[in-house]
Amino acid sequence: MAKAKNELRNLTGQQKAAIFMLALGQEHSGQLFELMDDEEIRDLSTTMADLGDISSTVIEQLFLEFADTLSGGTGSVVGSFATAERLLYQSLPEDRVSQILEEIRGPAGRTMWDKLGNVNETVLANYLKNEYPQTVAVILSKINPDHASRVLGVLPENFSMEVIMRMLRMESVQKEVLDHIEKTLRTEFMTNLARTAKRDSHEMMADIFNNLDRNTEARFMSGLEERNQESADKIKALMFTFEDLIRLDNTGIQTLLRTVEKDQLALALKGGSEEVKTLFFDNMSERAGKMMKEDMETMGAVRLKEVDEAQAVIVQSAKKLSESGEIVISSGSDEDELVY
Repeated sequence: MAKAKNELRNLTGQQKAAIFMLALGQEHSGQLFELMDDEEIRDLSTTMADLGDISSTVIEQLFLEFADTLSGGTGSVVGSFATAERLLYQSLPEDRVSQILEEIRGPAGRTMWDKLGNVNETVLANYLKNEYPQTVAVILSKINPDHASRVLGVLPENFSMEVIMRMLRMESVQKEVLDHIEKTLRTEFMTNLARTAKRDSHEMMADIFNNLDRNTEARFMSGLEERNQESADKIKALMFTFEDLIRLDNTGIQTLLRTVEKDQLALALKGGSEEVKTLFFDNMSERAGKMMKEDMETMGAVRLKEVDEAQAVIVQSAKKLSESGEIVISSGSDEDELVY
């Protein structure tokens, strides 16, 4: 009996659930499986397959533990959103609790993939465009196809094609990879989703304008200036475009050059101002600069949309480097001037 109790203590919660389902038999376990989603069924089935032999005494102890827990005899606690909410309201100010609970709750849905299906496609695409194409391919393969198609439609065209090609070549994804992606989505995306929704409206609109092609941006900005010049000025001040890369120092440009692809940079510079071109060429070796100029000449005429997309990728790379502290983007004021 003591040996069975020790074996039971060494089992994980998922292993206990798997043994419990096996012991219930096909009829009763089948009814429980109907209440689970595909992710839960797959995880539980994998655990069942790895269990090996389980003695009858361990199964008996497991049933006793279950019955004891169900009756409340162990003094155990049940963690739930409701219990967390009650405890927080007893300990913290109401406005702080509301903020925390909103971040925890996130979009509706039982699983992470269900939750993503309830996130606006533009919001989701805005996050995914900064991820690797193979990661985005996995995520879009897990959500509703209808929602995935809308997200693909919002992503930059070249990036979308990369994702589609990865999805076509995709084989079965390892559980460890899925777990890592889910954890990242939970800690980075879902946690910030509620905070993002509370951002200043001008900051939000600046991000949207940054992702418009230049013709559409100019049209909207012109219309906004006619209706509300003050808001238009605020949005312009918050926007960060390819031309704003002149606010980087030489070290920052050199760091950026190491992270971007040469063909994308050539396409982006094709539509850049002479000032931006000079800044990049001055921070390349003579040979690299010559090759870049030759690549740009070889391209001939290019579509403005392709240039805008390439510039957007370079800008996003600069923003990520700035957020990680690897480069400094000056605001242009004297306070940001660096002294060496």
